[in-house]
Amino acid sequence: MVDPLNPSDKAVLAKAEILVEALPYIKRYAGRTFVIKYGGHAMGDPEAAQDFAEDVVLLGAVGINVVVVHGGGPQIGAMLKKLGVESSFVDGLRVTDKQTAEIAEMVLSGRINKELVSWIANAGGRALGISGKDGGLVKATKVHRTRKDPDSAIEQVVDLGFVGEPQHVDTRIIDTAVSAGLIPVIAPIGVGDDGHTYNINADTMAGAIAAAVGAARLFLLTDVPGVLDKQGGLMTDLTPTGIAKLKDDGTISGGMIPKLETCVQAVEAGCDAAVVLDGRVPHAMLLEIFTERGAGTLIRND
Repeated sequence: MVDPLNPSDKAVLAKAEILVEALPYIKRYAGRTFVIKYGGHAMGDPEAAQDFAEDVVLLGAVGINVVVVHGGGPQIGAMLKKLGVESSFVDGLRVTDKQTAEIAEMVLSGRINKELVSWIANAGGRALGISGKDGGLVKATKVHRTRKDPDSAIEQVVDLGFVGEPQHVDTRIIDTAVSAGLIPVIAPIGVGDDGHTYNINADTMAGAIAAAVGAARLFLLTDVPGVLDKQGGLMTDLTPTGIAKLKDDGTISGGMIPKLETCVQAVEAGCDAAVVLDGRVPHAMLLEIFTERGAGTLIRND
């Protein structure tokens, strides 16, 4: 009989209670797909990378199909600086000439992609590193942006170079990998009808893939706890209508706007729900999915 005063026995019981709490969620999501965008400064932290890989492998072990889409902006910036290539940005998007595009593909599809594959392998999983160019996964189209001239207030077209966005997602290579028990790890690179290679924002890429596979969840791992109200409190549940109001009153601004726009597009196009949460928190995804209290901001359709 368990001694209720024994601290070690209490710890064991607490672990058992965690498993019991997680069971209904495991049953709910078994056989479904999670698309996870992994990026931010957590990518540069080996301990955080190990935690992330362990979470991915655990999700797969309980029957959830996992698809990882990774970013790499800081790493691209570091490589460009190392090679003496100047960078400029428009509304948070890097202006990408041919040389920059080649360097971005090298960093994303090479170094970062294979590092993540290795982390997942070290955690006991089997991953397949690809980009949007492989198997015709993502057909890209060139991004067009406009901005007002500060002096004349006239709208001007800005050429971002080889920056693209998903035009079409062909999920066959993902389906093949998942059916073989592999975890696709995808670099945000696509090819256009013009044959050019395009660098794609990783959030946008993940959202398009989540919609195409009908994911149960799209996770955007960021460097913030989620969407915060004006007092700094975490908002745990949002809808597209609520997000529009928060944009209008200035509660959300800056880099959070395109992230939430990605979430809205994904849930309106077939993904059950999206979650914005802090990738720096150990096992944040597991807390969000397998506990009642969650860990980030959940976005569902109205």
